[in-house]
Amino acid sequence: MTLRDQLIRDEGIRLKPYRDQVGKLTIGVGRNLDDVGLNRDEVELMLTNDIERASADVAARLPWAGALSLPRAAVLVNLAFNMGIGGLMSFRKMLQALQDEQWETAAAELLASTYAEQVGPRAHRLALQLRTDTWV
Repeated sequence: MTLRDQLIRDEGIRLKPYRDQVGKLTIGVGRNLDDVGLNRDEVELMLTNDIERASADVAARLPWAGALSLPRAAVLVNLAFNMGIGGLMSFRKMLQALQDEQWETAAAELLASTYAEQVGPRAHRLALQLRTDTWV
């Protein structure tokens, strides 16, 4: 037995946040998010994992996206990261325009969405990236 084993036994492993017995927001093996939070390395690791998950979701659901340039494909991953693959898949007209290499139409469809109203500048940057095929 090690300290690590003891802590896992005593704290358990929780993959979703919960409130502990004194009301502190907690995750993992007793990580007190209210008082301890996360350090930069942990945030970077989570970001890397989240990008990989969003990329895998896009590749699985939109195999044609692999033929897009990196900046345009990144828009799809950015959207999947932000709203999940289900949210991305609801952009049927935008996705069809991308598949048809109709960049202006794809950008316009993105900007015509409720999502664009919600996130404002982010959607405008992503639309510009679709139009220009450059990182924005």
